[in-house]
Amino acid sequence: MPRTDFQQLLDAGAHFGHLKRKWNPNMQPYIFMEKNGIHIIDLQKTVVKIDEAAAAIKQIARSGRKVLFVATKKQAKDIVSDLVSSVKMPYVTERWPGGMLTNFPTIRKAVKKMVSIDKMTKDTSWDKLSKREKLQITRQRAKLEKVLGSIVDLTRLPSALFVIDVMKEKIAVKEAQRLGIPVFGIVDTNSDPNGIDFVIPANDDASQSIQLITGVMVEAIREGLQERRVERDKDDVEGEEGEEDEMPRRTRRARKTVRKVEVSGEEIDTDVPEEMEELEEGPETDLDEELEEEEEIDTDFDEEGDEEK
Repeated sequence: MPRTDFQQLLDAGAHFGHLKRKWNPNMQPYIFMEKNGIHIIDLQKTVVKIDEAAAAIKQIARSGRKVLFVATKKQAKDIVSDLVSSVKMPYVTERWPGGMLTNFPTIRKAVKKMVSIDKMTKDTSWDKLSKREKLQITRQRAKLEKVLGSIVDLTRLPSALFVIDVMKEKIAVKEAQRLGIPVFGIVDTNSDPNGIDFVIPANDDASQSIQLITGVMVEAIREGLQERRVERDKDDVEGEEGEEDEMPRRTRRARKTVRKVEVSGEEIDTDVPEEMEELEEGPETDLDEELEEEEEIDTDFDEEGDEEK
């Protein structure tokens, strides 16, 4: 079943492209027609591309990896931050810090600095600082929070990038391409789809279109995380059942070991069955008589040897 339909995209205004004079010729396969000097996007292809992107992003979330959402446009900031924060994925809604992916260790140092400031404010040393020092540190903390606050949990490079406007976020796209990170993007008629792994042809300026497509991706991530949680719970239950099956075996082995020790010992407990006692004592056999004769022969030999000496 498709995650979206033609009518939903039509109501959201996802079919409106840019003016004809601003178009990118590489978007020709996704353009349906031209009307009043504006290109109209083929929403049938948009539905197919949304389903492909949602399936791929679901598998990424199911494997426990992170997807970084990038949307610095004014009409997309609040929408992305509200939707993406519900599934605890990292996002960038302010200015894209150059080298965020290619120079990731430096970005992590800045994040750690923000965390260290938080620890300092809770420590007793904070009270010893002057008013001016506290003000400077607080401003620095607010600046770091504004740019990097949403990627605090991003301890390693993301496995994918979801970009609202690939033309505006071209620096982020280039960094991802350089590192081989797959890019999901909403591509309008004025953008170049080349280099985008999962192209979603749609209007990237209308807030309703952004909300609809981003909501589908977030829902796919939520499904992937839920399936991952179910699989982990199932593995835990199977592991516990396996341990319960092994317990009786271990108990039986322990009992056998104790019984062997008791039987082979010098003193046998009264709990040992009578059959075991009969086997321990046993009737005299021909082998026992032969052993007694051998003992007598040895004794006679010793006496003869003594006589010779």
